[in-house]
Amino acid sequence: MFRSLQSRLFLTYLLVTVLVLTVIGLLLIYFLLQAPNPIGQQIEYRRLDFWISQFSSREARGLLALPPNRLPEVMERVDQMVKARTLLVGADGEVLGDSRPEEEPLSLDILTKVAASKTDTRGLFRYTPVDRWLYVSSPLGDQRWMILIAPQPTLRALGLLGNELLRTLLVAGSVALLFSIILAWLIAHWVTAPLRRMVGASKAVAAGKYDQQLPLTGPEEVQSLAAAFNEMVRRVQTSRQAQRDFVANVSHELKTPLTSIQGFAQAILDGTAQKPEDQQHAARVIYDESNRLRRLVEDLLDLARIDTGQVAFERHPVDLGALLRSVVERLSVRAEEVGVRIESRLPDFPPIVGDGDRLAQVFTNLIDNAVKHSSEGGVVNLMGERDGGWISIHFDDAGPGIPPEELSRIFERFYQLDKARPGGRGRGVGLGLAISREIVQAHGGRLVAQSAVGRGSRFTVQLPIIRPDDSTLVRSHS
Repeated sequence: MFRSLQSRLFLTYLLVTVLVLTVIGLLLIYFLLQAPNPIGQQIEYRRLDFWISQFSSREARGLLALPPNRLPEVMERVDQMVKARTLLVGADGEVLGDSRPEEEPLSLDILTKVAASKTDTRGLFRYTPVDRWLYVSSPLGDQRWMILIAPQPTLRALGLLGNELLRTLLVAGSVALLFSIILAWLIAHWVTAPLRRMVGASKAVAAGKYDQQLPLTGPEEVQSLAAAFNEMVRRVQTSRQAQRDFVANVSHELKTPLTSIQGFAQAILDGTAQKPEDQQHAARVIYDESNRLRRLVEDLLDLARIDTGQVAFERHPVDLGALLRSVVERLSVRAEEVGVRIESRLPDFPPIVGDGDRLAQVFTNLIDNAVKHSSEGGVVNLMGERDGGWISIHFDDAGPGIPPEELSRIFERFYQLDKARPGGRGRGVGLGLAISREIVQAHGGRLVAQSAVGRGSRFTVQLPIIRPDDSTLVRSHS
């Protein structure tokens, strides 16, 4: 019955309200029962005044003439007649007779106050913090005073609990309970409304509707939950779009070389390419496109392994200077073929711990890209520096530069720069920079790009100096 959050909140609020109303009602009844009744108090004073005036005016001589051994008996008869504790007090507050000697004795302050008075007195006193008592006194003569004591009238004494008071409390409690039920339902509905919206939005996302956004309303915790949900939906939408783009890009990148391979193979088979030079050209195209397919598959496998954490990066000392010189030497011949020169100014780097083969893959990709986008006669510069605990290696090209709107996307998978821009030669698939960044991040470093249109580009690899005795490589995500 109470499985939903709204019903449980409603029940909780209702139980708290009932508990509070019950406690308040009981406390109110208790204090009202103990509260004095002013009208009853005046009536009781008049009653005691009447009786004590009767004794002081008509029975004073008889009381004064009683021997001490008869005083208790007479005080008890007066008590039964008057229905009040009766005391006879002498000089200095000495109690000569008491109708209820077993009860708490009257305080000495009251006794001395009465004994010092020459007229009738009245007042209030307490035996306990709860019980209140009225007293009246009158002088009898011969330094004797009579005191009558009766409990102070309260609402309990008038029997109001069973009548007007009880009815009033029940009506007030019922009205308060009714309003609390309505208020508890409204509050529970208000608190759970964002959650219901979130449930509806979640179902919509599960159905493929990724345009769901929750309003940031309600308590702070609900707003934080809604903001987290909106961010989750945004990331899911981005991920789904990236997945669709990935499938489309892979399909395109696979289809293009396969079409070339199929076309030239068909030309050889059907005899269209009969001349030796035509057959050699067809074989060269098939060979190049096959290599491009192989590189594409290898890059895809690398990305898949990196994403799933299945790439086991080696951990051994790496001489960055020697590694860079080796890569430069290997790529210099290819660069010279297209009229580009590679120059390097590298200091002596301290050895670091890393995967030399993977770092060589990064450096190869960056230098190869710089050569591709440098115009004939251009220079690709490699520079290195050490800054504190970091090593920075800069790869500068003399190409046309990258527009700002494209610079922010060059590390996206399958993203390729505008084909129409000048300076480019050769065509990749847009995975090299994405893989390079993942490898650098796996070494705890950063790969950043800077460019200005018409002035070339700079790619910088920043690597932390990890000593050989440090822990294994830790992969970090940007």
